[in-house]
Amino acid sequence: MTTERRRYLRPEALNLLDYLVVDAKGRQGEYSMARTLNVSKGGMLMETHRPLPKGQQVMITLGLRDQLIHVMGHIIYTTSVSGRHQNGVAFFHVSDRDKRVLDSYVAAFHALHADASARHPLPATDD
Repeated sequence: MTTERRRYLRPEALNLLDYLVVDAKGRQGEYSMARTLNVSKGGMLMETHRPLPKGQQVMITLGLRDQLIHVMGHIIYTTSVSGRHQNGVAFFHVSDRDKRVLDSYVAAFHALHADASARHPLPATDD
């Protein structure tokens, strides 16, 4: 069993995004599209067609509901599943405005999830 190390819960969510690879000197590189698999206040898991190296900086424009937010992050790990690449991203820069949008999105997801759990609780197990 693995120990959860995330600081924030990550709601599972499929959202479209675009990203721009940025090198250590701020030079722009590859531009591509991707999608999220989950999103939190502190990061996301995004699915791409190419693996991104650990430590790579990315500038991301992410659609949350009807709003776009812009975040800077770096890749903390990459795994490959069936020819698709899952990249864990830790945010290191989010503007105050975008942080409010992100916080609102995550809070709404948690409220919806809590409501659904209350209406359909999981059955008790005999441990």
